[in-house]
Amino acid sequence: MRRWSAPKVRVSGPSPSRTCAVTRACRKYSVQAQQQRLLPTQHGEPTNPVPPPPNAQPNPNRPDPYKLLAPQLEHLRQTLLNLLGSAHPGLSEIAKYYFLHPSKQLRPLLVLLFSQATNGLGGGWHLKQWAAECEGAGGRTEELDRPLTRADVLNDFNPNMSDHTASFETSFTVRTPRPPRQPPLPPPEATSTHAPALTSPLCLLPTQVRLAQIVEMIHVASLLHDDVIDKSPLRRGVASAPAAFGNKLSVLAGDFLLGRTSAALSRLGDNEVVELIASVIANLVEGEILQLKSVHGEELGLKGAPSATEDYFNIYLQKTYMKTASLMAKGVRAAVVLGGCREGEVWKEVAYAYGRNLGIAFQLVDDILDYESGEAALGKPGGADLKLGLATGPALFAWEEHPDMGHLIKRKFSQDGDVELARDLVRRSSGVERTRDLALRHADKAREVLAMLPDSDAKGALEVLTERVVKRTW
Repeated sequence: MRRWSAPKVRVSGPSPSRTCAVTRACRKYSVQAQQQRLLPTQHGEPTNPVPPPPNAQPNPNRPDPYKLLAPQLEHLRQTLLNLLGSAHPGLSEIAKYYFLHPSKQLRPLLVLLFSQATNGLGGGWHLKQWAAECEGAGGRTEELDRPLTRADVLNDFNPNMSDHTASFETSFTVRTPRPPRQPPLPPPEATSTHAPALTSPLCLLPTQVRLAQIVEMIHVASLLHDDVIDKSPLRRGVASAPAAFGNKLSVLAGDFLLGRTSAALSRLGDNEVVELIASVIANLVEGEILQLKSVHGEELGLKGAPSATEDYFNIYLQKTYMKTASLMAKGVRAAVVLGGCREGEVWKEVAYAYGRNLGIAFQLVDDILDYESGEAALGKPGGADLKLGLATGPALFAWEEHPDMGHLIKRKFSQDGDVELARDLVRRSSGVERTRDLALRHADKAREVLAMLPDSDAKGALEVLTERVVKRTW
């Protein structure tokens, strides 16, 4: 095998265009919109819209990411459960199973932080803010909860449905349609010579909060399916959903969550965001197929399984992106798009580069913990990946130093004593250290691209996350 070096990541693009001044052309605001237009953060100090020089010293007083957004994350978790109602109580119970246990909520946290770190910078911000405040424009929380189609046509028990629809004892009759309500006209484009500036105080749009919920729902759906495929007995230290409810119901619960996310995604009203998040679901499947190819390719008849001449490390990192980093990268990019970033503006490129690098670093550390932690906070026994036949970063690096590891990898650690031998070879190699170095390089690149953003508490919290991801033991 050739020695692996981290790929270079470049963020390029034209200089961001000037932002438009926010105009107040809305004809009518609802009472709730006037009382709670946007979701402000606790830190409302003015921010500096000028990015620091690349060699600027880090701020030692950077905020804790989870403390900064603790109220928003708790609100997000509580309201998320309202999206998971089902006509079948058992399905609701399984769908909510992982949400009711403690979780890192890293993915929604990233969406919320990048929203705060970029809201006000995009050329379309004033339209996004107007839609979040103006009744009938589709961006208010109560409008995001309202179905596009009548509840009785959807036959959906969430959030509510009329009594005559809930019963199937009588035939369904035609209802006289209501005349369509004319949507309000958006404010005219305003001209401004001012440089892009963050909102003060930092804020979140309802669409961005809903996106954070969607991202977490997709993540949990992938956990439900992964635990079935991997036959995992534990998840976060408790019985996995397949162990508690069985494989069939766990698969159906994951499918149900994806159905819920599709309906919620359609309400966000942005085609680019729909495309980004839909492609994440495809990436999760593609990543799982890549993993299956590497372990069960021959018995499943999957073509393209790794051979002795193929680059295992490239396949490993490609799978890492698809199964872990894609959701983070495209989730934060979608958040910036919902904040009004237009084509040709650099902010969403920064978001994607950050999320992609942070996600890969996160998974590399996850793979290290499988060797270091034993009965770890990951909620699975040490060596779980090896027992599944998976060769992750530490084993692949160890292969370069111990050729015998190659034989174990190619036979998927299937013989008696293979797992123990592989762990011993990793311990006697620099596999863990080199995997950590690779994670550090990705995390450093994630922190580096943040230099293009204006200073803010949200940016400081994103910088803190790049350090915590590689130092974590959970």
